Amino acid sequence: MSMLDALRDRWPDAVPVRPLARRSWSRQHPTFREAKPALIDAAAARAAARPSGNWFVFAASTDIRPDRPFGTHVGPVELVAWRAADGGLVVGPGACPHLGAPLAEGKVECGTLRCRWHGMPLDREGGFGWSPLPAHDDGVLVWVRLDRLGGETPLPAPVLPERPDPAAAIAAVATATGTCEPGDIIANRLDPWHGSWFHPYAFARLTVEHAPGPNVVEEADDRFLVDVTYLLGARLGVPVRAEFHCPEPRTVVMRITAGEGIGSVVETHATPLPDGPDGRARTSVTEAVIATSDRPGFTTATRVAPLLRPLMRWGAARLWRDDLAYAERRYALRTTTEPAPQLTRHHS
Repeated sequence: MSMLDALRDRWPDAVPVRPLARRSWSRQHPTFREAKPALIDAAAARAAARPSGNWFVFAASTDIRPDRPFGTHVGPVELVAWRAADGGLVVGPGACPHLGAPLAEGKVECGTLRCRWHGMPLDREGGFGWSPLPAHDDGVLVWVRLDRLGGETPLPAPVLPERPDPAAAIAAVATATGTCEPGDIIANRLDPWHGSWFHPYAFARLTVEHAPGPNVVEEADDRFLVDVTYLLGARLGVPVRAEFHCPEPRTVVMRITAGEGIGSVVETHATPLPDGPDGRARTSVTEAVIATSDRPGFTTATRVAPLLRPLMRWGAARLWRDDLAYAERRYALRTTTEPAPQLTRHHS
C-alpha cells in the first residue's frame, strides 16, 4: 500500500476535500456510448418546449446602477437599463424616441435618464413616445420581457429556479459570448458525460448515475444525476452529487444534492444577441454561481465575498472558454456541413 493509499484510508469523512490517486486522462472510462446524441437532443427539445413567458436574462443585478445607464441587446432589440431613485429596475428601448440617439450614452440623475443629444428626460413613467418594458430583478440577475421576440403567452414573472437563502450564500455572475444559438448552449450543459474528458483540470471521477429516457412526461423526472469530483489541484478534490434540469427553454440549473455545498446552484442562461457581421448567430452566456454551505466557516466566507467573487467568476469563465468552443462547433456543423460526397462506382 502506498503512502497516499494509507492517507486516503485514514482520511476523516468530515473533511470535504479528499486526496486523489493520480489517474491518466486516457485511462478514464470512455463515455461516448452513454452520451447518445438522440438522448441529448431529446432532452434539449423538451427544454425548448417549456414556457418562458418571453423573459430573457440580460445582465447581472450589480451591472445596473443608479449613476449611469447600461446598454445591451437581446436578439435584434436594443435596450437600456438603469435604477430609479428608489433603486427599482427600469428597462426600455435603447434608442431615444426623438432622433434615435443611443440612450446608453446618456446620464442618470435622481432616477431620470437624460439623452446626451438633446437632453430629453425619461423615467419609469415613460413619455415622449418612449415606454418602459416589463422587467424583473431577482437579486442576482435582471430580466426583460420581450413579447414580440419570444412569441409565447406572456407570464407576469420569469420562471425562476429554487435558490439558496441569499443571506447565507455567495453569488457571482460571469458572462461570455459565442457564435452559436441558445440551443447549442443548452445542449452543451445537457451533455454531462463530457465533463472530465473536456475539462480535466476541473472535474474527475465523473459518473452519470441517471439520465432521463426518451419518454419523460413529468418535468420533475427530466433530470440528469451526476457524481463528480471538483478538483482543487492535481491531487485534491471535493466529491459531490449534482442534478441538472431545465426550468425553461434558455436555462440549465445544476444543483448540488449531496456532498459539500448542498443546495448550491449554478444557473446557465443563454440569451440571443444580434447576428454578427458575418450573418452568424451570436449568443450571450450568463452564468450565476450561487454557493452555500452549512459549515460554520462559511459564515466567515460570506464576510469576504467581494474577495471570493472574482475567483468564482474566473472559474466559470475558464470552463466556458472550452464549452463555447463545444457549442460553436455544434452550431458550425449544423449550419455549414455539406452532404458527404457520393462514391462513384467504376466499372471495369
